[in-house]
Amino acid sequence: MIMHSPSSAKVADTPSGEGYDAPDLRVFVIALFFIFGGITSLNDIIIPKLKELFTLDHTTSMLVQSAFFLAYALFSLPAAAIVRRAGYMRTASIGLVTMMIGCLLFIPAARSARFEMFLAALFVLGAGITIVQVVANPLISLLGSSKTASSRLTFAQAFNSLGTTIFPRIGASLILGGLAGVSAASLSGDALLAYRQQASQVVVHTYVGLAVALAVIAAVVWTRRNRLNEEQDHSGNIFHAFSLLTRPRFAMGTACIFLYVGAEVSIGSVIVLYLMQSTVLAIDAQSAGSYVAYYWGGALLGRFIGSWVLARVAPGRVLAWVAIGAIALIAISANTGGQVAAWSLLAIGLMNAVMFPTIFSIASAGLGARAAEGSGLIATAIVGGAVVPPLTGLIADKTGSMELSLVLPALCYLMIMAYGLYADRSAAA
Repeated sequence: MIMHSPSSAKVADTPSGEGYDAPDLRVFVIALFFIFGGITSLNDIIIPKLKELFTLDHTTSMLVQSAFFLAYALFSLPAAAIVRRAGYMRTASIGLVTMMIGCLLFIPAARSARFEMFLAALFVLGAGITIVQVVANPLISLLGSSKTASSRLTFAQAFNSLGTTIFPRIGASLILGGLAGVSAASLSGDALLAYRQQASQVVVHTYVGLAVALAVIAAVVWTRRNRLNEEQDHSGNIFHAFSLLTRPRFAMGTACIFLYVGAEVSIGSVIVLYLMQSTVLAIDAQSAGSYVAYYWGGALLGRFIGSWVLARVAPGRVLAWVAIGAIALIAISANTGGQVAAWSLLAIGLMNAVMFPTIFSIASAGLGARAAEGSGLIATAIVGGAVVPPLTGLIADKTGSMELSLVLPALCYLMIMAYGLYADRSAAA
């Protein structure tokens, strides 16, 4: 999942159409895509852990995603303002330090043994990732020729998917592997508090390790804060971007980003608990957690396939077909069992692969000089990851069926399909 920044900065003193030739900085930005993709995907592993520790229902456990993705709505445009004032490298350092603080907040969260404290830590972590994402996408565009910018973005996005594929496997081993044989539901009082404090230490150790790595990366970035000779555009107000919502194509595209992220995150969030069901694979949490990597790995594979397909087929048509594919896979999973139900759900990751960049490109078409403003506003729609998952969990709680809860993501994909058909017809007209 890539986000685009509303900053209109450029690198000075370079030939027309050329960006800054800095191979080491390109490696750094690609590393950022890998890191924030991987850390985001760990939410899918934390949810079953916290659900067990705090004996939560599906609705409440999904607040993990709400706390994390709420940061996109609150910090996307302010992060862009920081870029305009401080520049890319300094803003990247700020984002990395904020991520580090979020990771370290898991320490007091574990000591307090309160679910709300974990949500606060995740919110701060999400704020840091939002800032880093606002920097990463436009920066990779600047670091090289404008003619090959799309190639660099696609390459960097693949590393984002690589992070979401690798981190869940590691997280499942470190975090879910620590689930004790005793159930929190059987404890009360001081015994329950002590159990929560002890069992949550595996989460703390994972995030403290990430905090150390982020501190090192932030320090390296800060030493390179003056590498880019940027000319920042300080004109206008970043909130002027909201006027773009009067354009139907853009407004519908922004809404579809909200729906896409909501559906993608909802499915990723239920995978572990879904696969643990006796009607599906009937496996333990750690084993189920290892399957999350296949969901995100599908997105990695799909991006390579999608880049080839999109060069030959109209983007609106591709978007409609992958949305239809996602709906079909949900229907298959919800109406079958065992391996078929499991792998059809995991295969939705393959359908998700090209949705974000395709929706973004369709919505941004024709914006011209306001394309940067539009990309910043689209980024705020990623808050769909904070809204749709709890609603999906609510359906599961009210109906007692995780299969029925998949109706909501299916409806999201249905709207995305309609947008793809609309874009395909308007392009042909």
